[in-house]
Amino acid sequence: MNFVDTVMAGQVSAVDLAAVSVASSFWLPVILLVQGIIMALTPIVSQLNGARKRNEVRPAVHQAFWLALIVTPIAMLALYVSPLALQYMNVDPVMADKTAGYLHAILWGLPAFAMFQVLRNFSEGLSHTVPTMVIGFVGLAVNIPANYIFIHGHFGMPALGGVGCGVATAIVLWAMLLAMILYVKFSSHFRKIALFASLCRPNGSRIWRLFRLGFPIAMAIFCEVTLFTVVALMLAPFGAEIVASHQIALNFSSLVFMLPLSIGVGVTIRVGHSIGEGLPDHARVAARTGLMLGIAVAAGTAALTVLLREQIAAIYTEDMNVITLAALLLFFAAIYQISDSVQVIAAAALRGYKDTQAIFYITIVAYWGLGLPSGMILGLTDWVVPRMGPQGFWVGFIIGLTGAALMLGARLKVIYGRFATPLSLQAS
Repeated sequence: MNFVDTVMAGQVSAVDLAAVSVASSFWLPVILLVQGIIMALTPIVSQLNGARKRNEVRPAVHQAFWLALIVTPIAMLALYVSPLALQYMNVDPVMADKTAGYLHAILWGLPAFAMFQVLRNFSEGLSHTVPTMVIGFVGLAVNIPANYIFIHGHFGMPALGGVGCGVATAIVLWAMLLAMILYVKFSSHFRKIALFASLCRPNGSRIWRLFRLGFPIAMAIFCEVTLFTVVALMLAPFGAEIVASHQIALNFSSLVFMLPLSIGVGVTIRVGHSIGEGLPDHARVAARTGLMLGIAVAAGTAALTVLLREQIAAIYTEDMNVITLAALLLFFAAIYQISDSVQVIAAAALRGYKDTQAIFYITIVAYWGLGLPSGMILGLTDWVVPRMGPQGFWVGFIIGLTGAALMLGARLKVIYGRFATPLSLQAS
C-alpha cells in the first residue's frame, strides 16, 4: 500500500511525491514503534502453542489489546504534533502543508492498525498466516480506488492530491481491522480459543512483562527505520527532485524488503514453537534454513534491481531528472539487500528465542553508531572523499546494515550454544 501511495502521488507531481516521502518519515517510525511493541505477542503465543498451553493464549492476547490501547493515543499525539518540526527544516511551504495534511489524515487509522496487529500476531503465533495475506490483498484492492477518489476528487470528494493517500489509507486500515475481527470470530481455526467470548481485565504485571519484551523489539525497528527517515528529512532542504529520487529508491527497496521480512516472521513462529516443544535443535534448523533462504532470495532481487533500475524508477514518475538519480540510488539499494536480509532474519530468530535486549543494543550501534555518521560524513563533508550528496547516505546504509548483519549473526550463534541439547539427552 505504501508502494501504491508513492506511485499514485508521483503521478500528480514531484511535490506531492516528496510530501508523501517526508510524511512517511514521520508516519512509519511511529507505526512501526507501535507494531514492534505488539510483536512480542508472536513468540509468546507460538511458545504457548508449542507447549500445548492454548488455554493461556486468550489472556495473553487480551493483555496485548490493553497494551495497544495504552500506546495508541500517545502515538496519535506524536503524529499530530510532528509537522511542527517542518518549521525548523527550511522545507518548501507547499510541500510542508501537504505533508501535514497527509499526517493529520492518516493518524485516524492508527487505532485500527494497532488492533489489527494484535489479531495478526495472535493468528501468526498459532502458525496460521493465511488471514494476514488475504486481508492484505483486500486492503490493497480497496486502497487503489480509494486513492484515486481522494487524490483526484471523484464522487463528490475534494481533490486532495498526496493528502488523499493519507485519507484513503486510514479508511483501508479500519476495513482491514473489521475483516480480521470477522475472520477470527467465525473461523474454525480459533473456535476452541474463543477469543471474543469474554474480556479479561487488564493485569498490570502481565502488561508490563509484555511491554518489557516488546519495547526492545520496537526500539530496534525504530532505530533501523529512523536511519532511513532521518536521511529523508536531511535531504528535504535540497529540493523536491532529490527527495523524490530518494523516496523512489527507498520505497522500492522497502517493497523488496517484505520478502526477507516475511521469511523472518516464519522463522520467529517456527523457532518459538520449537522452543515451546523443548526442541532447541529444531529451532536452530529453522533459523539456519530461514537465513539461507533469505540470502538466496536477496541475491535474486538484487540482480533484478540492478538490471531494471531505470525501468523501476520510471514506474513512479516521468521526470527524467528524478529517474536518473533514483536509478543511481537503486544501485546502492541492490548492494545492501543481502545484508538487510541477513539482519532481519537473524533478528527474527532471536525474537523467537525471546532474546530481544541484544537486538536493541546491536541496532543502536549498527545504525546510529556506524550507518548514520558514515552517511553524514560521506554525504555532507569532504573529510574522506569529495562530498557525495545523497549517494553518500546510501553508502552509510550499506555500512550500517552490514554491521547489523554481522553482529546479529554472532549473537544468534551465542544463543544456539545456550539452547544446545546434548545428543544423549535427545535420544532418551
